[in-house]
Amino acid sequence: MGAGHPAGRTAGKPGGDGPRLVAWEITRNCNLSCLHCRAAATMGPYEGELDTAAAFKLVDEIARAGSPIVILTGGEPLLRPDIFEVAAYGASKGLRMAMAPNGTLITPENARKIADAGIARISISLDAATAEAHDAFRGVAGAFEGALSGIRNAREAGIEFQINTTITQINLDEIPRIQKLAESLGAVAHHIFLLVPTGRGKYILDKEISAEQYEETLNWFYDQRELTPLQLKATCAPHYYRILRRRAREDGKTVTFDTHGLDAVTRGCLGGTGFCFISHRGRVQPCGFLDVNCGDVTEAPFDEIWRTSPVFLTLRDFDRLKGKCGRCEYKRVCGGCRARAYEATGDYMAEEPLCGYEPARGGA
Repeated sequence: MGAGHPAGRTAGKPGGDGPRLVAWEITRNCNLSCLHCRAAATMGPYEGELDTAAAFKLVDEIARAGSPIVILTGGEPLLRPDIFEVAAYGASKGLRMAMAPNGTLITPENARKIADAGIARISISLDAATAEAHDAFRGVAGAFEGALSGIRNAREAGIEFQINTTITQINLDEIPRIQKLAESLGAVAHHIFLLVPTGRGKYILDKEISAEQYEETLNWFYDQRELTPLQLKATCAPHYYRILRRRAREDGKTVTFDTHGLDAVTRGCLGGTGFCFISHRGRVQPCGFLDVNCGDVTEAPFDEIWRTSPVFLTLRDFDRLKGKCGRCEYKRVCGGCRARAYEATGDYMAEEPLCGYEPARGGA
């Protein structure tokens, strides 16, 4: 799965004028078979993918909704024949277009096409610092060398790239080495993703890290801010925004854009508030991991779905959070992972199951 939020800036306001980020699964076809894949993607074909005309129409509707970063993801987006046409069309509409390939198909020719199409940034996943471990995670021999080759070709073409890493028990101890590898490759950012048990990820649920390891990892990640030139972002890890504010307070600092960059102006779970996911068939969800139907772009315009979906409106009302998430003084900056809550309970407003924090007495 080409997961990730290759975002150099944000746009709009959570729940305000429009989405900050839209992840569009432009195809579900994929040449890898990753252990954690949300889509359980394989080489298709898959029925019902939006054709070129429908894709252009969707781009127009996204542009009407606001000025989000649009992440062309998959599957493997480079397997879609019209990918460069769609990307260029989005860029012509003033949208910041990004792409989440796995790297293995970024030939020198494709790298030039990515650059020429106006792709602002790509994200490539590295889930280990060695070929053996990465290939085992990705399900295909040669995936690691293929990703590194793609990175080299992207860099030669002048394309900005970030490294994404999904953290599980398998690679928890390797995260510092992966970060050093990202630096040596010339990445601009390192985004970590905490496993959300959906798709094939359900079958490695025993590899999910514990709440205690979650806290330790995010505290380590906070400490890296002063130690690496990389832009750092924790995704599917909303607790990070609680930890960031607590640690900053302990350091006598106020969290502002000047001191903490984009971390100061975003929040933990953006599903349905500043972010949404569009499937290869046009189904809109709060995120790729939260399998709740919010509308279908083949039946209603995307901008209308974004404004009026009852699911989105519920997610934007933080007072409707339940359990300790509802009582928590950090609910407006964290919010808990709504996908993990849904997988655990069937209720996307329930408390986050992978959180060891106890809210202060009296809550927010």
